[in-house]
Amino acid sequence: MSEYNELTNIDIEGKNVLLREDLNVPMGNNKIINDARIRAAIPTIKYILSKGAKVAIISHFGRPAEGVYNKKYSLEKVAVRLSEILGEEVFFENTPLDTKSPEYQNKITLYENTRFLVGEKSGDENLAKKIAKNCEVFVMDAFGASHRKHSSTYTISKFAPITCGGLLLINEISNLEKIFTNPKKPILAVIGGSKVSTKLNVLKELMKKVDAIIIGGGIANTFLLSSGYPIGESLAEENMINDAKNIINLAKKNNVAIPLPIDVVCETHADAQNKDVKEVLEHELIKDIGPKTSLIYKKYIEEAGTIIWNGPVGVFEDILFENGTKNIAVSISKSKALTIAGGGDTISAIEKFISIDKVNYISTGGGAFLEFLEGNELPGIKIIKKL
Repeated sequence: MSEYNELTNIDIEGKNVLLREDLNVPMGNNKIINDARIRAAIPTIKYILSKGAKVAIISHFGRPAEGVYNKKYSLEKVAVRLSEILGEEVFFENTPLDTKSPEYQNKITLYENTRFLVGEKSGDENLAKKIAKNCEVFVMDAFGASHRKHSSTYTISKFAPITCGGLLLINEISNLEKIFTNPKKPILAVIGGSKVSTKLNVLKELMKKVDAIIIGGGIANTFLLSSGYPIGESLAEENMINDAKNIINLAKKNNVAIPLPIDVVCETHADAQNKDVKEVLEHELIKDIGPKTSLIYKKYIEEAGTIIWNGPVGVFEDILFENGTKNIAVSISKSKALTIAGGGDTISAIEKFISIDKVNYISTGGGAFLEFLEGNELPGIKIIKKL
């Protein structure tokens, strides 16, 4: 029996359903680059409609200045795309939710960006009360925003008659819980990104749960620096050197392997050059792992029973520095392990080098994915727990 209040167990027949989704899709040249988050919301929306309910959909989009309308961050284009995918008309309501509560006059309505609203980020109760007015069931389905105590993701549950988790959110929880509920060992974490400071807590938490951690990107540069290797002008956090040393010492105590790069690809004045980690010059920038390191990491991936991947190991957007992340992706695609990945850059790398279906589960969350791995109770998940 589930410990969560799930949408599929709630009577929503003919009711007014308020649905919080994460429709924060990447844009470029005023067009949607990737509609994966919109598609991920479709099963929940279709389920609600199948019960003859009316649905008011709310979501954030980008990081606009609070209380200021900015067309760049409007959800209108998302409404058009959502309508195309659903094959149903999606009414777009641009009247601010802090001046007009959802009225459920249409079958499907998408409301304007919640981050335009004053009080959204602070979890303002008056705002939450306005948004929750007229709803009979609140469905939290935005895993990507479940780590926020915002009005539309958390506070709103105080005023909705019933709060439950949508199909997407419940699916995320069940898949992520597999990582640490009788996982197949050894467990390998691949953690990339630019800053140790943003991944420090997750690295500490993973020490208690995994057998090995592959560290990449700017994070690896800080670890190399802490181990006495020259990194030239590479991206690193010198103020985090002691933290990196502590992580390495903690790994030794917990018998967790952290294989640092033995060769790297540097950006020089002329081009990209593969180098031993001991030979990086003052003016050079490390932008990827080298082929020898890729082979070492490949062996860890092949031997793993469970793999968690968050973050690329190099500047994979540039063809000169894509091989490290590409090799990680290809190795993971061939792995027999349970593979779970999360984070925007990670998903972009998977789509570029392999395909989504080569990974067992892709999380829609970035920050929420990391906080889940850290062992934190996410506010947006807490509100759907049974008392």
